[in-house]
Amino acid sequence: MDTAIRLDDLSVNFDDRFHLNRIDWTIELNQHWVITGTNGAGKSALAAVLAGVGEIEKGAITGLPKNIGLVSFEAQAELIAKERKKDDADIMDVISLGTPVHEMIFDHCQDTKLAQALVAKFGLSTLLDRAFRKLSTGETRKVMLIRALANQPDLLILDEPFDGLDVDTLAMLQAHLASIIDTTPMIMVLNRFDEMPDFITHIAYIENGRLELTVEKSDDHAFNELYQLLHLKTTDLSVPEADPAHKLPALDPSQPLVKLNQTTIQYGDTVIVDKLDWTIDRGQHWQLSGPNGSGKTGVLSLITGDHPQCYSNDIFVFGFQRGNGESIWQIKQFIGYVSTSLQWEYRVSTSCKNVIISGFYDSIGMYTKSTDNQKKIADQWLALLGMTNRADQPFNKLSYGDQRLLLIARAMVKHPPLLILDEPCLGLDDMNRQLVLALIEKICQGSETTVLYVNHHAEDQIKGIENHLGLKKLV
Repeated sequence: MDTAIRLDDLSVNFDDRFHLNRIDWTIELNQHWVITGTNGAGKSALAAVLAGVGEIEKGAITGLPKNIGLVSFEAQAELIAKERKKDDADIMDVISLGTPVHEMIFDHCQDTKLAQALVAKFGLSTLLDRAFRKLSTGETRKVMLIRALANQPDLLILDEPFDGLDVDTLAMLQAHLASIIDTTPMIMVLNRFDEMPDFITHIAYIENGRLELTVEKSDDHAFNELYQLLHLKTTDLSVPEADPAHKLPALDPSQPLVKLNQTTIQYGDTVIVDKLDWTIDRGQHWQLSGPNGSGKTGVLSLITGDHPQCYSNDIFVFGFQRGNGESIWQIKQFIGYVSTSLQWEYRVSTSCKNVIISGFYDSIGMYTKSTDNQKKIADQWLALLGMTNRADQPFNKLSYGDQRLLLIARAMVKHPPLLILDEPCLGLDDMNRQLVLALIEKICQGSETTVLYVNHHAEDQIKGIENHLGLKKLV
């Protein structure tokens, strides 16, 4: 590879089955990348587009070398399908035996000696005369690896190259790849970080067809955050149960959580929110968006009871009609609330574990002795967050993003019927934003809590939140 490869604002269509969207990515000389992400995120698509797969709809790729080696399940399936088509020859009363392995390898390589050595190392010497399509899946995978390596590519693209390999073969392949890093740039698709070779220099994280993050592997802090993100995205751990000893009072299941009827927020002659009708039912996750001054915070304050005009409007919250004698604490016990201002207020020096436990008492800091079950639930939340090893670390020594994750867990320990996340990504960098969004997604998937996610941008969506209310600035 003689020059950097650049993907500039690239959008690609893969037969209408998948789209890559607005990809900006530069692969410099002497860099070796791993592409990672959740299942269906677009890892294989991003790797394949470098090999010429897909229809470019927008943008451009520049700097691609001509000699590219690609090993992937899709390319493997395509090769096997071509071989099976040779069975059609039986209409001419000819029995097709298919292409033998030696032809598949030696007719498609530049370095015959290297191919012979790899055949021996991969244990395929006794299979050279067998038809390619008669091989097992693992054996055809080995053939494709040998073909790609022996062709001395200027760029080597390996999609899950270690899947299905035994321990000895995996070690051999890792050693061979390490021996060619000075001459062959590599891009790998991997699901498992523990299989990442030492020579990898950079990691690309893709989500929903978009390249969300790129990280230098040598940046330990960024690398650990990405590891934590993948943990949140892929872990089988579910949202921990509530403490049965601290159950909230039962609500009337026939009533919506929130109902605003023709609600108006007005200061003098200035109308901020005009005759808003909005109903939030149980299990109906919502995104509330709008520009500054559109009334988002005011609407939240009406729901929580912190706005004086909640009594001059027709508002029902958890079955209570505002202004009919209920206390503000009767309402707030059913709400979990996270905002940037709460994070500013939470400045006490307490451990990460105690921050979560404080959610049982709606306190900032711990002033009550916690129970064994509360400690257990806090440990489960720390495990979900990938922060078990930081249980005793001081909260105020954590990164801004990790603090936000813990405050969301704190808001959730009681499993409130309504969790309000007011601009939860405000002030966060791309990595920490992804971490927070991943946790919100996990909560939407696995609890009885209804999520109200408040932000500026309607397009900043979270999987599982399917309802949207957009407010407009009236003045």
